[in-house]
Amino acid sequence: MAERTLIEWADATFNGWYGCTEVSPACDDCYAKRLMDLRLHRVRWGAHQPRVRTSPNYWKQPLAWQRKAARDGVRRRVFACSLADVFDNQVPAQWRTDFWTLIAQCHDLSWMLLTKRPQNIARMLPADWPWPHVWLGVTAENQLEWDRRVKLLSTIPAAVRFVSVEPMLEPLAADLAGVDWVICGGESGPRPRFMHPDWARDLRRQCHAAGVAFFMKQMSAAAPIPADLLTREFPSNRRLR
Repeated sequence: MAERTLIEWADATFNGWYGCTEVSPACDDCYAKRLMDLRLHRVRWGAHQPRVRTSPNYWKQPLAWQRKAARDGVRRRVFACSLADVFDNQVPAQWRTDFWTLIAQCHDLSWMLLTKRPQNIARMLPADWPWPHVWLGVTAENQLEWDRRVKLLSTIPAAVRFVSVEPMLEPLAADLAGVDWVICGGESGPRPRFMHPDWARDLRRQCHAAGVAFFMKQMSAAAPIPADLLTREFPSNRRLR
């Protein structure tokens, strides 16, 4: 894979564009904003700021990954829009159309789409959805967002549905109906908010009781993950539901 990533649950990242708008508490210290806006000054964050599309040559990279995956017979996981949101309604519609065209061509990769805007998913998907190589996920940093976003996600058919509980801001009572995978993590950055390891332990217990894969990504403030919490499971592609 040409563009590797430090994100432990993906093999590579692809960003068709940069930029976003904060929409919930998980966004309060957004790493993408800190990197792309405040540090590199590539794009301005916010509701009235234009998104910035990446270069044509960059858009060709996944095609090379597809050729390698087909040749090697090894399916890799690509996290799309780690520095944006696929379902952001301020992204030009043609960009998203181009994005779906690219994903359709790269069917030997597993594309992981994570959003904080599940209310937009249904109307922004391609007409022949669902696709067997695309996973859909939502961020659920607290109980309010879990109840709201996961409920919406469960109504959309997908090969894999997943939830990113990062940053985990409080303990959760997780309704896991329709969920295949949960990623859990504390907050990084200069002002990380607290996450108690028992919150993660209880979420893992709920996942295992429901037969849901659990991936512990990190603790807050780069603290080491307790040995008993170092669980890193992946889902298998299930039927499209």
